[in-house]
Amino acid sequence: MLNKFLFTRVDNSPLVVFRVIFGLLIFLEATGAIFTGWVKKTLVDPKFTFNFIGLDFLQPLPGNGMYFYYAVMGIFGLLVMLGYKYRFSMGAYTVMWAGVYFMQKSSYNNHYYLLLLLCFIMFLLPASRYFSLDAKYNPSYKKISMPRWCTLIVILQVWIVYIYAAVAKLYPDWLDLSVVKMLMVPREHYFLIGGLLQQKWAHIVITYSGILFDLLIVPLLLCRTTRKWAFIASIFFHLFNSFVFHIGIFPYMSMAFALFFFEAETIRSLFLKKKKLYTDHEVIIPNYKKPLLIFGSIYFMVQIALPLRHWFIKDNVLWTEEGHRLSWRMMLRGKSGMISFQVLNHTTGNRYKVNLDDYLSSKQRQRIATKPDMIWQFAQYLKKEYAKKGDSISVYVSTSKVSVNRGPWQDFVKPDIDIANKPWHYFKHEDWIYPYKQDSIKD
Repeated sequence: MLNKFLFTRVDNSPLVVFRVIFGLLIFLEATGAIFTGWVKKTLVDPKFTFNFIGLDFLQPLPGNGMYFYYAVMGIFGLLVMLGYKYRFSMGAYTVMWAGVYFMQKSSYNNHYYLLLLLCFIMFLLPASRYFSLDAKYNPSYKKISMPRWCTLIVILQVWIVYIYAAVAKLYPDWLDLSVVKMLMVPREHYFLIGGLLQQKWAHIVITYSGILFDLLIVPLLLCRTTRKWAFIASIFFHLFNSFVFHIGIFPYMSMAFALFFFEAETIRSLFLKKKKLYTDHEVIIPNYKKPLLIFGSIYFMVQIALPLRHWFIKDNVLWTEEGHRLSWRMMLRGKSGMISFQVLNHTTGNRYKVNLDDYLSSKQRQRIATKPDMIWQFAQYLKKEYAKKGDSISVYVSTSKVSVNRGPWQDFVKPDIDIANKPWHYFKHEDWIYPYKQDSIKD
């Protein structure tokens, strides 16, 4: 039964078309980051970046290096779209994207994490077996079918994302419309719809349709009778997100996922009219069956477990951020913060306030006030900078207040803790963070 479910050969038209779209989108993601100024603001201007803890060797290339880095990524994206040297091109883009993903957190986005996972999955899939330069130059490489697991792995990955995104919204500030209302206020100036987005009925629709969409879209796409209407709803939902929230390529990539839910004959007739339709449905057991089952089981267990880890860490993830990343907690809250640091120089005996403008970009200053891991990393950075001059220091957060979802300001970091000489725990609560006052009432 398992062999038939996973290894029945099916027409590969959905994967082939998705590869073309995916390649185009990752090309646009890389080149767009250059022309919109994202690379400059995030990777060129800052003196250092807040990499994922433990990956300190990942720092931006000097000078204009990151522009060339992203340009090369864009070239690899085009090669993926064309299906030229596909494994190499997709693998190279994956490694380079992983580098920039783990290199900085000032512009962290769950969508960037999803793109990393999709790059890895696409590297594994036989996506260039048809309508590609690889197949054109090597006719023996051409195939019109693929094992069914190639479709299932994408569907399961997308389903995990949507399920966790829906569950994460089931908390009071989302359900009472507070979050959506807060998100819509900066968009009041939008042409035509700006005023509508401030209406309570619009907040109700956005709040609860967001939950229902995330919960139901995959089952509805899987069901033949509801598939067309679910796809139409998906187009509207993702175009709305693109226009209102300006989140780059990801709404369009999300719409492209629908290719894996429609019948291959439909996809072929729309996009690959000259391609022969595969209908033999052979069951071919590959020699990589055992490694695939082991790797797939481990991969998806990790994908299911990671978003749950914050339940095993003390205090509220909305407050501490511990367990927030890699968890599909998307557009769930707004946080404001204020922070100041003091350095005690043990060599000179002097204590003085740190001027954040001397070290951080404007975006980094905004982020650091609400992110404990970035607070800790900045303290480590200061410690290293002073050590270069032969000085031993302690770093204290003299002032730290945070507001969640425009709630009351609360003390965030304990001022008597030397952050520079505290260890970091990936899966444990940091005791220098003040507990969240659950009974606080929003203004």
